[in-house]
Amino acid sequence: MRTTLNLSDSLVEAAKARARAEGRTFTSLVEEGLRTVLAQEIPTQRVAPLPAYGDRDGAFLVDPEDRDALWAALDADGAR
Repeated sequence: MRTTLNLSDSLVEAAKARARAEGRTFTSLVEEGLRTVLAQEIPTQRVAPLPAYGDRDGAFLVDPEDRDALWAALDADGAR
């Protein structure tokens, strides 16, 4: 497939020089580079678990209508 890429002049010059030094084409060098990058695993982003408030029966550990209790709970977790 024929395609157009917008690459910096210095990158193309360095890649062409490397290809010449290795006795291969610029296209084969670019293909190898793309295959190498695509073969790498994509790092998964570690997601912090969501905080849980309450017990398994659904009872709240802090009364949501008690503002002072809510702020105290937040301060205890260092979230404020």
